[in-house]
Amino acid sequence: MSRKPKKGYFVRGQFVAEGSELDLQLKAELKGTPDASRTDLKRESDELQDLGKELLTLRTDLFNAVGLPDKLVDALAEAKRITNFEGKRRQMQYVGKLMRKLDPEVVQAARQALEEQHKGSATEKMQLHLVEHWRDRLIASDDALAPWMAEHPDTDTQQLRALIRQARKDAQPAGKEANVQVSQGLAPRKGRAYRELFQLVREHLGGPAAADDDSTGAEDEFND
Repeated sequence: MSRKPKKGYFVRGQFVAEGSELDLQLKAELKGTPDASRTDLKRESDELQDLGKELLTLRTDLFNAVGLPDKLVDALAEAKRITNFEGKRRQMQYVGKLMRKLDPEVVQAARQALEEQHKGSATEKMQLHLVEHWRDRLIASDDALAPWMAEHPDTDTQQLRALIRQARKDAQPAGKEANVQVSQGLAPRKGRAYRELFQLVREHLGGPAAADDDSTGAEDEFND
């Protein structure tokens, strides 16, 4: 009695029986091995959890525009409130779980919002450096006044000169205070005129006048 032929197929002239070790190997290579699939899923999961962490830093207007589901919004708000390390870690794991349920369009919107914030931050940082450069240049030398006025002729010259004079005066303490600064290697004092000059320059360079740069903070307020 003849044997029933095995089911299978030929690969490069070689017969591969269905269910054989070679058959399973070829099918695994075609679909991707289970180990590779698990690795890809783990990487994707980690990326989404990291994206959730970044959403904690997202500006409010950009955050609201993403269109996240309420459950995820609440989970992120709770993560911000938690200060305990282990509690925060577990909460972020929960955030990661919710992130994995998002539609691809929402995930992409979140990434675009973070990218927009990053670009905005970089631009603002460059703007601040330019403002600081002009402020320090104006304080350092009278030669900077002419090029500034050439670029910004609508500047109130009297106000600008007054702020420069006062900023220079504040930076040069007299007597014992000056000796203490030199001996202790302290930075020159930065008074109110220094900050107001920064704001004036920033307004003319097109930046908002409400904020201040990092070089003027609580210590300056204390010194006033």
